Amino acid sequence: MPVKLSESLQIYFKKLWLEVHSPVFSGKLSSLRRSSLAESIFRMSMNASDQLQKPLTRNIIRRSIFGTDITTFENFMLNHWEMQPLYLARCSKLLQEQDDIFSSIKKTLAFDENFQDLSLFLQKLVSCPPITSDELDILGYLEEARCHLGLPISYQQDIRVLKTEHMKGEVHYFQEDSHILCKHDILRCDRAFEDGYTIALRGMEFRLKKIAEIVDGLASLFGQPSAGINMYITPPNSQGLARHYDDHCVLVVQLYGVKKWTVYCKSGPDLPRLYGSFNSLNVMEASNLSGDDTCLQYLLKEGDVLYIPRGFPHEAHTVVDNDMTRSSLHLTLSLEVELPFEWEGFVHVAFFSWNHKQNKSDQSSSDPLSTILNDLALKLVHVSISLLANSYPTFQKACLVGAVPEPSDSCDWLSTNQREIFRELIKQVEAESNFLYIVKHMSSSLEKNEDPLQQLRWLRNLEDDSAEKHVSLANEHIILCNRYKDEAGAAFCQVKSRFCSEVVFDEARPYYIQLLKKYRKTREKYMNGMLLGFADADCLM
Repeated sequence: MPVKLSESLQIYFKKLWLEVHSPVFSGKLSSLRRSSLAESIFRMSMNASDQLQKPLTRNIIRRSIFGTDITTFENFMLNHWEMQPLYLARCSKLLQEQDDIFSSIKKTLAFDENFQDLSLFLQKLVSCPPITSDELDILGYLEEARCHLGLPISYQQDIRVLKTEHMKGEVHYFQEDSHILCKHDILRCDRAFEDGYTIALRGMEFRLKKIAEIVDGLASLFGQPSAGINMYITPPNSQGLARHYDDHCVLVVQLYGVKKWTVYCKSGPDLPRLYGSFNSLNVMEASNLSGDDTCLQYLLKEGDVLYIPRGFPHEAHTVVDNDMTRSSLHLTLSLEVELPFEWEGFVHVAFFSWNHKQNKSDQSSSDPLSTILNDLALKLVHVSISLLANSYPTFQKACLVGAVPEPSDSCDWLSTNQREIFRELIKQVEAESNFLYIVKHMSSSLEKNEDPLQQLRWLRNLEDDSAEKHVSLANEHIILCNRYKDEAGAAFCQVKSRFCSEVVFDEARPYYIQLLKKYRKTREKYMNGMLLGFADADCLM
């Protein structure tokens, strides 16, 4: 379709969509036809990135959060990232400056200090159906999500209205677990806010174009495929979420009012991993701690930033500031580290790239058994890397290899740091991998009908047919290990030793960057589809 015709048709469809959702017209079109219209708008919008403003660069994001002194960011990355909280005082006057990234958001939101008529803002938002972290087929995703596009916001998925009470813990204003908020529900949010409930909104990067400009630069700064931004509006003398920890790192940015944060010590060295099982015991242990050395407290005023690593329990409530009781609005900039982009993921990619190189240079063995045992050894090395990742927290940390600096940056320290971490991890693979333990773990998993390599399905996204061979195990592999124990053990040790002595960081990096770009491309299409398709231009530009 010609570009001009496509743009005109897109504008027409969006106008029609707004009419379809008006009270007068809504009953005249079936839900099927409404979902088809919404899907058409999404499809036409997801490739129209030229209609959005250019995303903010990593340099602008870095300066806005960490200031102009590069050593502040370097200190953060080397001494605080995924290790310790960090409070960054930013003068509130920055929120009045034209070139401050957060001032533009505050101007776009244009709330008054009492946050009156919140419901008017909420009525203009649409639901953002979730997309799984490993979804790289946006058209396949649309087949499942098409009936959920363009709908009003959904409770739990898009919005939560809640407060924490001393004896009851978290209390939700709406009792239903998950449901689409009708207009009557949204109007009730004003009353809920007056009664002390926090309005928590997820996925703001899909709803406000000014916020969308930030997330690409933020993801690039930390070498991740994507970032997210949530918004929390809390009334005076109130607490929204109860004490909890997150499976992702957050940067809290205070836009309105004042909020007091309490951050507790992490219970152990392991990092909670994205979508892993929630261990409430750690939070309960933190809740029972007492004393000045068990927690840190921060008073965030307008413009201030607080970094909280994943795994650190925390809670926050509004306070009286200068004898004034005020409401609060803060953003949480979240950095979710998905498995392929942890250090475990990079080591898996490095092993894959090393083996790909061997396949090009080595001649195939004429002995069928040797070939079979070699293929088995490749799988066992992947299992070994995953087992080590469960025991050594460094494997669980975010890999920053994708944080490619701009030419004007001087980030040799970051490159050096990443290479040093990689060398240490390879040493652990060499020293700690144990054939008998791996086989025992593999047998136990298969007895439970669990594939130890199930979490490595993402390796298939590397552009190579051999990637498929790496990511599945079956009972016949156990039979091979038991029948040819000595030969299988020797093959494993040989493959592992050769990998650890021959792997090259710079040869693995292109495969990793290739994977990173694929993940980013899918998220870019989803963001374009939501922003250009359903954001209300009159209030969200």
